[in-house]
Amino acid sequence: MFPVILLHGLIGPFSDPGTVAQLRPAPVLCPDLLGYGADASADPAEIGIESQVDHLAALLGRAVPDGPVHLVGHSVGGVIAAGFAHRFPDRTATFVSVEGNFTLKDAFWSAQLAGKPPAEVERLLRADRADPERWLRDGGIEPTGERVRAAATALAFQPAGTVRAMARAVVAHTSGPGYERSLREVFARTPVHLVAGARSRAGWDVPRWALAAAAGYAELPGAGHMMTLEAPDALGALLAGLLDPAREPTRDQRREEPREEQPRGGPGHRRP
Repeated sequence: MFPVILLHGLIGPFSDPGTVAQLRPAPVLCPDLLGYGADASADPAEIGIESQVDHLAALLGRAVPDGPVHLVGHSVGGVIAAGFAHRFPDRTATFVSVEGNFTLKDAFWSAQLAGKPPAEVERLLRADRADPERWLRDGGIEPTGERVRAAATALAFQPAGTVRAMARAVVAHTSGPGYERSLREVFARTPVHLVAGARSRAGWDVPRWALAAAAGYAELPGAGHMMTLEAPDALGALLAGLLDPAREPTRDQRREEPREEQPRGGPGHRRP
């Protein structure tokens, strides 16, 4: 079985034991991106999409030196996964975009943070850390004890400097003229699956061409954008089904036309 690489988004890790357990017996890696977790001390000035791809390539070079991997990127992690798949197609067996950012319009929260001074981003993150229960409720998630603990971990996973640097990087990358072209090239040569939360799907700005070119599309019932925290077991089970090597990818899996778009920010969608 190819290793599964889970790439986290702007806030918090993508490493819940429930998700990982559902993906076994495949090897599962949950790397800390540059500026996060074990690498939280990275200089924000050195953090960008290309440097994150470099960082991921170096990590995989040590942990999985040979052969392809399944890339699963959530939100901002989807941008990094797409960048890796574009640069290293021979190392990418499958790319799963879990509400990954496809356009600048989709990266609405990054766009808001990118324009704020460092002190303001620090203040916002400090306020969220002080009240993770409120942070969950703002995202339309019922704050059970387990979720509050997971939210506290997620909010402590990265410093404010990393959040602002990544927000600025995502804005610059997704607004660039070459981003759509590189995405189209990834879709043309790699099986790409799209995964959305049922509650947040209306706010996910997926281009029509991407829906048409995807190897599969699936929604996680009852979940919003923070499904990695809200429904980790169910997300893991969904991903396991998509990545099962005995199952042939299908181009009509849960195919549907894009829904009428709504601004992200209501119940079911949260800033990461």
